[in-house]
Amino acid sequence: MGDINCTYEFPYNDGYSVTTLWFTKREIDMPVNLKHDADYAGRVEYSCGEVNCTSSSCNGTCTLRIKDLRQSDSAEYKFRFITNIDKFSGDPGVTLSVTDQVKVSFPSSTDPTRANMTCRSMCSLAGGFTYIWFRNGQYVEQGIYYKGNISSEDNYACAVEGYKHLHSPLVYAPKTPLVTVSPSGKIKEGSSVTLSCSSDANPAANYTWFKEHDDSVGQSGQNYTITNITSELGGSYYCQPRNAIGRHNSTFLFISVKEDNVPESTSSSQTTAVAVGTIGVLLATILLLVFLWMRTKRASRNSGQGGRPNTVEERTRKSLAVWLAPVSNQISQKGSFTLRSTLKDTTLCLSKLLLVFLKRK
Repeated sequence: MGDINCTYEFPYNDGYSVTTLWFTKREIDMPVNLKHDADYAGRVEYSCGEVNCTSSSCNGTCTLRIKDLRQSDSAEYKFRFITNIDKFSGDPGVTLSVTDQVKVSFPSSTDPTRANMTCRSMCSLAGGFTYIWFRNGQYVEQGIYYKGNISSEDNYACAVEGYKHLHSPLVYAPKTPLVTVSPSGKIKEGSSVTLSCSSDANPAANYTWFKEHDDSVGQSGQNYTITNITSELGGSYYCQPRNAIGRHNSTFLFISVKEDNVPESTSSSQTTAVAVGTIGVLLATILLLVFLWMRTKRASRNSGQGGRPNTVEERTRKSLAVWLAPVSNQISQKGSFTLRSTLKDTTLCLSKLLLVFLKRK
């Protein structure tokens, strides 16, 4: 945490008003208020005192406080105030150098649970001094080097003993990554698609991309662009941000590739058409079988009332009973049709019946 103080003065005027802000950068030649700067989100506070005026002038004070100082906060800070009459900016500003930092590196890839973290300060301090280390904000040990085990679930910092409020920036493993794809939705075969991954980490993470069940991708970089994509390249991808503290895999991102010159609805339309056609054939076959069955029963009844039995009709009835048995059994046992097998049985039955009637003719 660091404080920067400023005093300011402006000519007195009746009904004056004053607005204050701090900035380090400009956009379109306009100062960017640190409170609106994404790099300082949630880390800056203004503490401005009451303005005191005399008959000729007004003066005030304003303090900028930056919490969780980072090396990237090293910059020239300027104060600006706006009255109902004019605008004023301090120039030059105050230069802030953040030099206490933790440097992290792996001594070897064989033991990723032990990192070599060194604490160094560029500040000139009189006499000897001792470094102290913190894990999750709690004191753990002294020394230039951190000697404990490193966990990707924890964050670490160091400071000069007696100045723990000026501790180094926190170092930690990558947080849960965010993955996106552009363009979204189904990707047309032959086009390009870009996968993006971001994760909060300190030190900054290195990114590697993987495809599910395929270790050959291994593309490095925060963004991964696939040009001239094919259906074989579709599937589930994920990224892995990694730094010296640890790693964190993202969730899967599914890429759906649509074949070129094939309408999106083709597959579903074909499936629907096949289903409707199959059901139609099945219903027509069943109706025909019912008709033949009734006709056979009527013929059998007539033969029983007098005259010689119609042997052809009798054979038809018996054959129909035998041929319908697979369909009947399937319905009674399962309570429903298996469309493919039922269609096969009924079609076979219909074919045999037609042969009988052709012979009869």
